[in-house]
Amino acid sequence: MLTQQDFEQYTNTESFLNILKKKLSEDRLKEILYGVQYEKELEQLQGELVDLQQWVAKKKKRVCVIFEGRDASGKGGSIRRFAQHLNPRSMRVVALNKPTEVEKGQWYFRRYIKELPNPGEIVFFDRSWYNRAVVEPVMGFCTHAQYETFMAQVPEFEHMLYEDDVLLIKFWFSITKDEQEKRFLSRLENPLKRWKFSPVDKEGQRRWDEYTYYKEQMFSKTHTTFSPWIIIKTNEKKKARLESMRYVLSKFEYEGKGNTADIILPDPNIVQRYHRLINHVD
Repeated sequence: MLTQQDFEQYTNTESFLNILKKKLSEDRLKEILYGVQYEKELEQLQGELVDLQQWVAKKKKRVCVIFEGRDASGKGGSIRRFAQHLNPRSMRVVALNKPTEVEKGQWYFRRYIKELPNPGEIVFFDRSWYNRAVVEPVMGFCTHAQYETFMAQVPEFEHMLYEDDVLLIKFWFSITKDEQEKRFLSRLENPLKRWKFSPVDKEGQRRWDEYTYYKEQMFSKTHTTFSPWIIIKTNEKKKARLESMRYVLSKFEYEGKGNTADIILPDPNIVQRYHRLINHVD
């Protein structure tokens, strides 16, 4: 255990590291050092995102980033890190509630169209129109006919966005079944996170294989050259956050690119385009 005297003896990073090596187990030391490195890389990438946002605003680009994945896959935490230091005047986070009775009678995409980015704006979707591709059919929230109509229309819808110069990035955060259960239990034990757990989450574990079937159907029918699915394949939340940031940054040639962060290109072992032959952890 570290004492006040240990901190008083601090003269430089190397000397303090030697103190830590004597006081802590190897695993604990690795954990601390990884956390320090993570915070450093996160700050650098967030600085790059600030530069990207300024370029988007200057060039009047419209950027839409979709975060999808099973419950507790880390979508919300990643979005918070993306948005943490961005200018709220030209950035929005969209997390829609279940549709109202009026919205249920409208064209399915209508309520999402209203939330698409304006010129010079970045919009992050915490779940999106792809609710109808996986969650809704698994949980019985839509009819089979509604599901089939959606699956036929979504590639055309996204092609229209592409033709209208909306820059769309689609992330799927991939975690294992055991990791999902572990995160659910963590939520229940934390009074500040219990609100995140719902009956739908519990069903997600029970219906894991059904979710997998609809997820694969979604990938195979909506992964296109103009709107590909990008899989973030890791059980480590911190790596998922950093690598998804790197992927977004790598897609743009903005002013000042690389001035803040040492590494912009994402790790290909974690960030992958969907492909049928890739072994998916979820």
